Amino acid sequence: MDINTVTRILTEKLTTWGKDLIRLLPNIVIAAVILVIGFYIAKFVRRLALKLIGKVSHNATLNNLFASVIYFVFIGITLFTVLSILNLDKAVTSILAGAGILGLALAFAFQDIAANFMSGIFISFRKPIKVGDIVLIKGFMGKVAEVNLRDTVINTFTGPVVIIPNKDVFQNPIENFTTLSKRRFDLQIGVSYGDDLDKVKQVTLDAVKDIEDISKTQETTLFFTSFGDSSINLAIRMWIDSAELKIYKKVGSEAIMRIKKAYEENDIMIPYPIRTLDFGMKGGQTLSDMAVTLAGKDQDGESNYQSNS
Repeated sequence: MDINTVTRILTEKLTTWGKDLIRLLPNIVIAAVILVIGFYIAKFVRRLALKLIGKVSHNATLNNLFASVIYFVFIGITLFTVLSILNLDKAVTSILAGAGILGLALAFAFQDIAANFMSGIFISFRKPIKVGDIVLIKGFMGKVAEVNLRDTVINTFTGPVVIIPNKDVFQNPIENFTTLSKRRFDLQIGVSYGDDLDKVKQVTLDAVKDIEDISKTQETTLFFTSFGDSSINLAIRMWIDSAELKIYKKVGSEAIMRIKKAYEENDIMIPYPIRTLDFGMKGGQTLSDMAVTLAGKDQDGESNYQSNS
């Protein structure tokens, strides 16, 4: 192949490319204009979406995420439109197919992360918990420190910081003690069978009525619950105008101290557990009868021994 042939082939190729470029020049101009306009529209839509979502959700991370998703959706639509104008339909089809396969692979590989992420989105919108709430989730009780898109951070009252995946938070019962801003303290007590129950009830209620943090709007109630082995059992229920654990424990401690002191002053007995020992093979024989029987057997044995000797 001589130089003339090479020159002719290159000339024909460049001429063909030049004709194609001239033919596509209007499409290229239109595509460039659409690309620029698309980017501006995407930015405008992102700001508008951020403003609208901010009225529904106050989670800045979640709001930025949704706004970014909407922004990239518009960018994607703009790019696919530009490629279609440039008659690059095959490239568009290949990109879509590759994106579908990649998305399917990522869905299988990161399904737990995706589950936690979606749960975080639902938690952000439903707001069953928020930062500062006192909650009990999966056996962990403490104050909510952070509510992220992937996990929830709880500062427990015993010291450790617990990070719970949002999937577990969303799929399990949540006990939120802060929602009502009050808690109920239940105290179980047992009194002697010989005590006057009307007196017990009045003395118990009078003992706790002046505790500082007990609610003045919720009635303190007392119910006798059962006949125990050695006591008549009762339960007193007191409402506390705070969800804080320190105040809850303080009220319980104060109630126990006051009730014990009141019972001592009014001769009300909190009985110890009583056990009855049965020394008979078939039951019904008392300890004194058993002692007499054993003493008689010992005397008979000693007399028989003396007579034999």
